[in-house]
Amino acid sequence: MKQFEQRNRHFDHLVNTKGLRWMGQNTNHYTVDPAVRKAMVDCIENEEFHAYAPPLGLEELRSLIVEELGLAPHACMVTDGAVEGLYNVCRTFCRPGDQFVTTDPTWAWPMAFAKAAGAEVIQIPIYGEEHGFRLDPARLAEVVTARTRMIYIVDPNNPIGTCCTADEMRRIAEIARGAGAILVHDCTYRDFAFNHTLAATFYPERTITVWSFSKWLGFAGLRVGALVASADIIEQLAAAPPNNLGSSMLAQRGAIAGLKTKAQWFPTVLRAQRKNQELIKRAVDKIKGLSMPVFPSNGNFLVIECTDAGVRPEALAAVMGRHNIQIRHGGYHTKAFGDRFIKVSVTVPEAWAWEFCELLPQAIEEARGINEPVAAF
Repeated sequence: MKQFEQRNRHFDHLVNTKGLRWMGQNTNHYTVDPAVRKAMVDCIENEEFHAYAPPLGLEELRSLIVEELGLAPHACMVTDGAVEGLYNVCRTFCRPGDQFVTTDPTWAWPMAFAKAAGAEVIQIPIYGEEHGFRLDPARLAEVVTARTRMIYIVDPNNPIGTCCTADEMRRIAEIARGAGAILVHDCTYRDFAFNHTLAATFYPERTITVWSFSKWLGFAGLRVGALVASADIIEQLAAAPPNNLGSSMLAQRGAIAGLKTKAQWFPTVLRAQRKNQELIKRAVDKIKGLSMPVFPSNGNFLVIECTDAGVRPEALAAVMGRHNIQIRHGGYHTKAFGDRFIKVSVTVPEAWAWEFCELLPQAIEEARGINEPVAAF
């Protein structure tokens, strides 16, 4: 069986598993706010879905996104999730011979998009105490060359959970400007950060800010995201996008309601996910060989190192899966460091976090006996 079939059947199994505890994809499983639900129900009852949405998104939503990010007078392009926007960015601006610079770990798909466009991908290791689990701008400067076309920064970093300081982001922006490179700031997890600085603040002319509604609003399955950049850059991205017929009307109506009511309900989500982080930290601290190198996380997820406990991350993920808890092993994010850790998502009901914590000691023991390769995505 081809790999694409294996991968799809893997995820088809997950979405059709009743009662699965989704703790591996950073998805948000808190109950949606009533105002958001009503907006989507009204969209269905009014049958708005018969018509195409505007190609760059509903004007109200575009304005709300720019206002939320504080990036006026930049323009906004609504996309089918952040990943579709990243695909458009990489295929529009990367060419054969260009260099695409990012970190290791990072999110894997933009690297695949850049490679498909013919670019050379360069990763700067940031995992480990020797790097402080973050990108030192001086190390970025060492690898940037005249061929560097794009610098891709996931901040807060997925999967590590660290976040650039304002000074670090300023220096990164200066390096990008000096090279004439496009700086792509993927800030999908900014809403969970303790403090967050947008790169566009320092380099507005060639920064593309990527944002998603999948995590903070819990819209992963509805596919709505955004690109925010100068009008000149959006003009280029709008010339031949993957979808020129507009994103889901249902998702956009929900997104509008989410932004309008965010101040009323999101603080509860933030407190709940940080409480789950604390629960898991206490459970990890009780098990010899486990450690949490970054705590608290600036994302809605945690990295747990498990090699000193004598278990492989893939094995631990497989064991958790047998108990209906889906987590991610590090190999999904990085080949160089993936054998060190698992990643656990925390925007989930508190009961799920307790289940994970209670199962963890048993899962460690079960995983120690698994040495054969484990197929996982």
